[in-house]
Amino acid sequence: QVQLQESGPGLVKPSQALSLTCTVSGGSITTDFNYLNWVRLPPGKGLEYIGFWRNSGNPYLHPALKSRASISRDTSKNEFTLNLTSVTPEDTATYFCGIGGFYYWGQGIQVTVSS
Repeated sequence: QVQLQESGPGLVKPSQALSLTCTVSGGSITTDFNYLNWVRLPPGKGLEYIGFWRNSGNPYLHPALKSRASISRDTSKNEFTLNLTSVTPEDTATYFCGIGGFYYWGQGIQVTVSS
């Protein structure tokens, strides 16, 4: 069974950098999956697509976030990571990782940006 688990800080101060890791079990991100995705759900709003890492080229990032966001892969740990710099309270959301065209989802992790 393929499973994903998000991990990282639940509370981040404004202007800090946010780092969230998606740990994958039951499948290899090296050989089984080409796209590694992140989305988020702000409170009271709809889903916001962040971007994806891909083996065939440069990662894709949504234009609204590409100046602050990056996605990387660690094959030795079967993990991939979202990094978001200069966070503001508007970055408060539940963050989800997904692979295989979002066929597999993590449970989500709540991140609050506040002083």
